[in-house]
Amino acid sequence: MVSNDEISSLLDTSDDWIVERSGIRFRRAAAGPFAPDRSESSGPGSIGTTGELAVRAARGALATGGVHPDDIGMLVLCTATPDKQMPATSAVVAAELGISSGAMDLNAVCAGFMYGLITTAGLIAAGVDRVLLIGSETMTRAVNWSDRSSAFLFGDGAAAVVVEAVDGPGSLLGWNLGVDGTLADLFYAEHGSGMTMKGPEVFRNAVRMTVESARQSMDRAGVKPSDIDLFVPHQANSRIFESVAARLGLSPDRIASIIERTGNTSSASIPLTLVDAVERGRLQPGDLILFAGFGSGMAWGSAVWQWGEP
Repeated sequence: MVSNDEISSLLDTSDDWIVERSGIRFRRAAAGPFAPDRSESSGPGSIGTTGELAVRAARGALATGGVHPDDIGMLVLCTATPDKQMPATSAVVAAELGISSGAMDLNAVCAGFMYGLITTAGLIAAGVDRVLLIGSETMTRAVNWSDRSSAFLFGDGAAAVVVEAVDGPGSLLGWNLGVDGTLADLFYAEHGSGMTMKGPEVFRNAVRMTVESARQSMDRAGVKPSDIDLFVPHQANSRIFESVAARLGLSPDRIASIIERTGNTSSASIPLTLVDAVERGRLQPGDLILFAGFGSGMAWGSAVWQWGEP
């Protein structure tokens, strides 16, 4: 865990300043100036790359669901921080897990899990019985550690879910995806360089896009904000998802949040937040979840999902 005080030792900032502007107090780092010494932790159980994080998360999801790797019909790895330019990180993850049915990387940055979830639902509709969907990121590899306005926001992490076919209409009740490529220069990273982010513009557009997308998903699902049991947003900034919830008419007690101890883990943030909600007993069969995320591109996505028996 890397605290705000540790970040302040590198950047001209403070714990109070970071918490006030983002809600973040801690994050995990597999890379960058706060990464653990790999020479002391290398080996079969080491965690330091996007692929290693993905394998650990995937094994947990498979074990929790009682699913064997042979039962997986497709592996979808959402990541903006692949371990290599080629091959796809998903190929190496599949090999570690013993999956040979198919695997692919999907990059929509912080909207990645939403794009992955809708893609997964399409694969299920096309006849795939089970999809292993992973969000895994080592964002600290892409951070510009000299930029005090954004370096403190990001952390590393991974989470995974197994999505399987069921009889009937399924759990995805409504969804929306979109992108506005004319805003791509608001948040980007060139090959070999750190991130560049225009924070105020990203904030303003993120709130607007997420609210509009969520409303479209709820309209498609035929539900109202009062029907939503839990709002699971991308954990980019607490002020963003609190503003979104307020505009949608969702009370603060229905927001799932882990940003205080994870920071922004990009495509891993929504599944990490979902796992936390499940472990805390916040979801019951039949509950309606509103997922929503946005990211560089600028891309956005949302979905209304009915929680089933885990």
